[in-house]
Amino acid sequence: MLVLTSLFSGLLGLQCAMCRAVLETGADAQTAKSLNDGIVYLMVIPYVLVGVVGYAVYKQFRKK
Repeated sequence: MLVLTSLFSGLLGLQCAMCRAVLETGADAQTAKSLNDGIVYLMVIPYVLVGVVGYAVYKQFRKK
């Protein structure tokens, strides 16, 4: 589910309530797209880091 959300986040137009309020006060479409890209970037990074650390731990235990 998370992977699908990450892949299609550009199509879904996901925004938090505060970000939506800021954009509705008069920002243009490019600002909205940039803000959405930033939100997705910040959302995906922790999952990537956990995956990398998990893979490293798995490889360490697999060696023994």
